[in-house]
Amino acid sequence: MSIPRDDFEKLFSDFQREAFRLEALDDYTGSSNPESIRAFLAGEPQPADYNQDWADEVHANTQAGKRMYRVHVLRRPLTPYLRFELGWGYVKNSAAGEEFFILDTTDQPNPLEGVPDFWAFDETSVVTMAYAPDGKFQSADLQPSALEWLKYRDTALQHAVPFAEWWERYGGE
Repeated sequence: MSIPRDDFEKLFSDFQREAFRLEALDDYTGSSNPESIRAFLAGEPQPADYNQDWADEVHANTQAGKRMYRVHVLRRPLTPYLRFELGWGYVKNSAAGEEFFILDTTDQPNPLEGVPDFWAFDETSVVTMAYAPDGKFQSADLQPSALEWLKYRDTALQHAVPFAEWWERYGGE
């Protein structure tokens, strides 16, 4: 069942305990600010206000004792988009309190092959997300049950490593 954008966005302020995201794509360019990507790839410094609305939301939630965390399934070498997302987005959002994990499938099979991006809120509500081939967000669908998706979350976490550890080892590639 498709969920209106406003209702989807409201979930980020209404959850009580935790919000988990699985990211399964290597390119979300179509959903991102092209000028920010260009600036990153050109080696320009990150603007202080980059992604500030999200960082503020994360900070408010984590300061209220809520957990926000995600696993990104990826392969090396990183796409230009992933270098941007991890280099600017993950680093900034980590400082705001969001936890990141990497499930690197470069040297192992992907245990979540075919699983789409999703958010799970409080282990009760799950919203899957559809993207166009260029990474542009298309729709969000509320799932009738969270059980299957929580198993995917657990599998992702079982195979993932903390972002900081992964970034220290592979961030320069």
